Amino acid sequence: MSREAKIFEKIIRGLSDQNVEFADFRQVLLRLGFDERIKGSHHIFTKTGIEEILNIQPKGSKAKPYQVKQVRQVILKYKLGAGDE
Repeated sequence: MSREAKIFEKIIRGLSDQNVEFADFRQVLLRLGFDERIKGSHHIFTKTGIEEILNIQPKGSKAKPYQVKQVRQVILKYKLGAGDE
């Protein structure tokens, strides 16, 4: 299993939302085909066909746990997979 697949699986399972590296979190969203816009510390992700706008920020080197949960809900709602582009 590749590193990206392990990170994706970690986010989907939701067992350690507080231990997701922000850089890895960003990469998952980019690999899922989201477009990124950066304004200050805010990384704003949008994707055609996805109603929600995802706004994430780092907390040190980690992603904020509640934002990991929000992204997981969007991934599950739209049935996005690690191979989606």
